[in-house]
Amino acid sequence: MEVKIVISDPRTGRAKQIEIKSPEAEVFIGKKIGDKIAGELFGMAGYEFEITGGSDKDGFPMRKDIEGTRRVKILLSDGPGFNPEEKGHRERKSVRGNTIDEDIAQINLKILSGPELKGEENKEEKTS
Repeated sequence: MEVKIVISDPRTGRAKQIEIKSPEAEVFIGKKIGDKIAGELFGMAGYEFEITGGSDKDGFPMRKDIEGTRRVKILLSDGPGFNPEEKGHRERKSVRGNTIDEDIAQINLKILSGPELKGEENKEEKTS
């Protein structure tokens, strides 16, 4: 199992993407959106994370209000999986349940505690 992990730091607004493989990726199986997880389980000691979402191998987003691991078609008016262009517009879309299984390809995490997320600085040169 190979999973992309997108880690967001709400203090700085930065995000970092890493890829993890088995057996580290298997610690996420059975976890739900909103669960807290220690960074030691997948190689980021000193951090505590919250699962905020994700998407499956076909790109369908996970929704917190759908129980289980299944993919379902539901009538959406807002939220993950649908962005209406006009007020009151609704549409039936396929989304994924809130529990992580082997079909999940991306998991979104938010840092709850730990050091500030370090990443590459913006290296664009300003020309005046």
